[in-house]
Amino acid sequence: MKIGVPKEIKNNECRVGLTPDSVGALSSSHRVFVEKNAGKAIGFSDEMYQANGAEILGHASSVFEESELIVKVKEPLPEENQFLSSKHTLFTYLHLAGNKKNARNLIDTKVKGVAYETVTANDGSLPLLAPMSKIAGRISLVVGQYFLLKPNKGIGTLFGNFENILPREVSVVGAGVAGREAISKGIDSGAHVNVLDISEQKLEDLSKEFGNKNISYIYSTPGSISDAVSRSDLVIGSVYVVGKEAPKVITKEMLKEMKPGSVLVDISIDQGGCIETSRPTTHDDPVFLEEEVVHYCVTNMPGAVPLTASLALNHATLPFIKKIADLGLEKACASDHHLANGLNMANGEIKHPSVEAALNA
Repeated sequence: MKIGVPKEIKNNECRVGLTPDSVGALSSSHRVFVEKNAGKAIGFSDEMYQANGAEILGHASSVFEESELIVKVKEPLPEENQFLSSKHTLFTYLHLAGNKKNARNLIDTKVKGVAYETVTANDGSLPLLAPMSKIAGRISLVVGQYFLLKPNKGIGTLFGNFENILPREVSVVGAGVAGREAISKGIDSGAHVNVLDISEQKLEDLSKEFGNKNISYIYSTPGSISDAVSRSDLVIGSVYVVGKEAPKVITKEMLKEMKPGSVLVDISIDQGGCIETSRPTTHDDPVFLEEEVVHYCVTNMPGAVPLTASLALNHATLPFIKKIADLGLEKACASDHHLANGLNMANGEIKHPSVEAALNA
């Protein structure tokens, strides 16, 4: 199969769909086309790709034209849609529910789109979403503390253990993969962490893992969320529903009870955001103020650590890429229902029920 890796063009997106090592694992059986300088920003030179069997092409249009399977990191932007057609299988994060207009334009290309974020595993987890969720959860504490600094519009607090000073509060709403990482980093930072989730079993499991020192486990309701965020310096929204737009669990009314200069980090922004006042931001311009609360809503948070993120992502995606390349998409999906769960669109039709429900809502 002919496999193409275009350079990512989203703001400050330096991750790459295939690393040189991944190309090496594929090139003995398949042709791999990589756009010139696709990995340069993270130390993957064109020469490294060529040494592993890649053919370097000068323009994205050429990569799309030559390839059948397109391996990316982020969803295609409108200027990339023109290169896609029914001959292509696109394997990337799609997050269709997060941008319905772009989703419909992408569907109209008739591309066969397989979304990393809806591929499943035997235990019900999302193995291709998990690596980036872990990174985003860790980053949420880093950027949260940065924007709590007074020169960065924050309230001017610092997490840590200081004599005769009570710990500052962090609330994590949604205790999935990203949320769990945020909880762990919050505890390490010396903050008091409020964990909010709609699963009592998950809260019980987390209490066994993290204990009860400087941490509260709270069943998530509008009232309990409002109470927790009103006390917190930093609130991390990490709610995810497979294929669907994230529910708006933190409302604009709740912001009115929050402290001026407190910070909201919306990890769910790729799926439309779980905070009513969220809107997508970029690494160049990551925050805005609403009701005197700092909002961080960058849609590609792991892009801040693109080398780590590319390595982690490739470790998870490569077995699926091999399967698609070796068998073709139809046979690959027939042999692996977990991969089949990743198929979001084909020939102008939506193929995933949750995505269909989200786009037709």
